[in-house]
Amino acid sequence: MSKEERKQKLVRNITTNYRQVEQSIVNQLYMKHDLHGTSIGSAREDIWAQLFEMIIPKKFVIEHSVFIIDSEGNVSSEVDLAILDETYTPYIFRYGRLKFIPIEAVAMVVECKSQSLKGIEDWCGNLTELKTADDSIARIADRIAIGSVPTQKSTCPIRILCALKPEVDEEIKDKFDFVLLAVNDDKGGRIDIEDNRGGNLKDWFRKLNFHKTNPDKEICKEENLKDIKLKDYEVKDEDGTLVSLLTFNFQLNQLLMLINNPLLFPHRAYAELFNIERKES
Repeated sequence: MSKEERKQKLVRNITTNYRQVEQSIVNQLYMKHDLHGTSIGSAREDIWAQLFEMIIPKKFVIEHSVFIIDSEGNVSSEVDLAILDETYTPYIFRYGRLKFIPIEAVAMVVECKSQSLKGIEDWCGNLTELKTADDSIARIADRIAIGSVPTQKSTCPIRILCALKPEVDEEIKDKFDFVLLAVNDDKGGRIDIEDNRGGNLKDWFRKLNFHKTNPDKEICKEENLKDIKLKDYEVKDEDGTLVSLLTFNFQLNQLLMLINNPLLFPHRAYAELFNIERKES
């Protein structure tokens, strides 16, 4: 077997493995649904969490059933899965399954069930209103950084919906950046992944690092991102069919690289939040 043939065989084997993983996840999701109907939310969360554990870097932690908080005391609706970087950021409160996590640490939020449209609108609205504080102090390579670093001032987590295809309508799907739909039909089990934002990496860079604000100065080589689109990361097999889970792997991890590190944590801002609450009580 030639070197080129070995390479082609390796690529085919990895692609086949991704399809088998998709099939396994879909089988588990539909089995839980068929056996227990709609009363097994936490079991489905575990299955979807396994998917993310397979593809995201180990520096990220997946937490179930959390609330996200900011230093002004705003709190999100309950989030099924939060994917966060614990490198610099402490939990505000953690006791058993009750967790309050600062917005500065959160890279992704995942909803694993289909609510009403009003419930989803509130869920998304509460998340986008959370504010990151510009009051951090940290040592970086050559100095003490006070305040945010030039390339990262505020963030808004990537919003992902995971559901069975029959359970979700178009209006709900439109509220999310990505939608992962488990499909089990005559073509077999698969996960259809819809990218609702599309666009280029510059748009994503601004969303993930400058939510509701702008850089103080021009960022070196940012304009290069305009010509790079998420569609460029699609992987297709020999007959042109999208290998959706492998595609999502590359797309999602590219977006995480645009964050790279969490926002520097503003300890003083959160301390002031609790001091104000104490003074007013």
